[in-house]
Amino acid sequence: MIKITLPDGSIREYAPGITALQVAESISPRLAQEVMAATVNGSVYDLQRPITEDSSLKLHKWDDEEGKRAFWHTSSHVMAEALEQLYPGIKFGIGPSIENGFYYDIDSPVPITEADLPKIEARMEELVRTREPFVRTEISKAEALRIFSEKGDQYKLELINELEDGTITLYSNGTFTDLCRGPHLPNTGYIKALKLTSVAGAYWRGDEKNKMLTRIYGITFPKKSMLDEYLVMLEEARKRDHRKLGRELELFTFSQRVGQGLPLWLPKGAALRERLENFLRNVQREYGYQQVITPHIGMKDLYVTSGHYAKYGKDSFQPIHTPDENEEFLLKPMNCPHHCEIYRTKPRSYRELPVRFAEFGTVYRYEMSGELHGLTRVRGFTQDDAHIFARPDQLLDEFKKVIDIVLYIFGTLKFEDFTVQISLRDPEDREKYIGSDENWEKAESAIIQATEEKGLNAVVEYGEAAFYGPKLDFMVKDALGRKWQLGTIQVDYNLPERFDLTYTGADDKPHRPVMIHRAPFGSMERFVAVLLEHTAGKFPLWLAPEQAVVLPVSEKYNEYARKVVCRMNERGVRAVLDDRNEKIGRRIRDNELKRIPYLLVVGEKEEEAGLVAVRVQGDGDKGTMTAEDFALMVADTVARETDRNRLGGTECR
Repeated sequence: MIKITLPDGSIREYAPGITALQVAESISPRLAQEVMAATVNGSVYDLQRPITEDSSLKLHKWDDEEGKRAFWHTSSHVMAEALEQLYPGIKFGIGPSIENGFYYDIDSPVPITEADLPKIEARMEELVRTREPFVRTEISKAEALRIFSEKGDQYKLELINELEDGTITLYSNGTFTDLCRGPHLPNTGYIKALKLTSVAGAYWRGDEKNKMLTRIYGITFPKKSMLDEYLVMLEEARKRDHRKLGRELELFTFSQRVGQGLPLWLPKGAALRERLENFLRNVQREYGYQQVITPHIGMKDLYVTSGHYAKYGKDSFQPIHTPDENEEFLLKPMNCPHHCEIYRTKPRSYRELPVRFAEFGTVYRYEMSGELHGLTRVRGFTQDDAHIFARPDQLLDEFKKVIDIVLYIFGTLKFEDFTVQISLRDPEDREKYIGSDENWEKAESAIIQATEEKGLNAVVEYGEAAFYGPKLDFMVKDALGRKWQLGTIQVDYNLPERFDLTYTGADDKPHRPVMIHRAPFGSMERFVAVLLEHTAGKFPLWLAPEQAVVLPVSEKYNEYARKVVCRMNERGVRAVLDDRNEKIGRRIRDNELKRIPYLLVVGEKEEEAGLVAVRVQGDGDKGTMTAEDFALMVADTVARETDRNRLGGTECR
């Protein structure tokens, strides 16, 4: 008998060869119907894969990430089988699960467009109804090469050649066989609802030197009602698309003459960004940060020293050469090497640490054109970057203070649904990281302890650390339930060594500081994009580009309306005038679409009494008041929205 340890600590005994599905059945028939995959001793298994030794076992249902991954990866194979039947001679790249659904990259003998998706969906529905089982086969490398050579699938052959013999598995469902590690559902019948959502192009293995393949996206669910809800959400997401809202609200644009992935901020967007930056600057000032500014380029050797060139050189823009052939510059891909050089400008004493440098620094990274997407994936972006140089005994307290800043920002902007991820090294592949095991262990321990002391319920992800240190990532869910990585905090013992950073300790000897990298917004571009979609363009009052628009009911009251606008602006309210030669109803509708929080209508009664008639965006009439009272109301609302009493302890306090 073998012992199976369940997550609650209970132990059950079974005969060797028991499967996770059989364990689930022994616990509850209902559980057996709902489970989709299992983690056995840290590895994800198919439900029908035999367990032959004492093991820890965790069963995954739809609500678990691993359950969804197995479900959607299975769905990609069902789509591949349908494609192979409909398009003989088709070849397959990769078909993974993704955050919402799956895709498969294909090389088809005939073009496949979105017009073909209903036909492919229909064939998939036929395959689902047959409840085809998934069969896992362990195979030698030579046999795998023979099988896919006969199929003439050069993409699979390329992947097989990179695998070690003894690690290769195939999965078969119906007429389709694929190179795959799994896991998969027991059969196709688990899929009750499906939708293919789009067709795009993708270079093989993400390299634009390779052939452009066709990528087909789809999503599936265990219940039809889930698909219905998803399609409603998808339609709402289209309405909230930040690219669409950015155009409508006149926030930003792109120009082919300027270059792909290089956003141009329009006046309203620039003002929005400036308010976000000033908001964070004010918070940072309370925490003792000093503002610095660094250039947009740096000598290549700077990034060689930091290690960024070795890791990311291929993702950087080509070196810039000056008339002096010995000079070689790069567009700045990171701010941290520059901040290290600022730290080095003078001797540092243990008494002056921590030193905190902050910068809204613009960096440049080459992204392939097919991966660019509005503000969320660009080639030039501005990080709300800061680097803290601290003594080791200050690390924990400084890390917790950064957590306070991130939580305050999220609370102010109503990002209330988020998870915290502790991103650590991959224990199986330490070659992709720099630095000693001792320093990594100290850094990882500090993050784990700080997270526990702040009462954050964090998940641990191995292999997600930066190459120079572990980090704490904040994964935010927006109003539509989509997950975004925004804030990040990283602990780094390695760059201080590479740049030979020191401070003089109380013992009058040189010591090495530890470095904290942090960016609560992440990047201004991505943060604005997520905020736009989260709020559907209805920004909180303190952030709105225009807080009020004054609307005279006819041209007779234009002069009074102008005086109201001036009075508002004098009192700090961002007000504008709309005196177009249009009916008042039309102007009200137009400004509602601009998401301006307050509409102030003025006519004969308002002018005589010195009042404004207040309409709240999306909520109708709210009566009349004086311009002064309205300005006080706006100021009070802004103060409540940005109340810094929610912050943790600061330098000043």
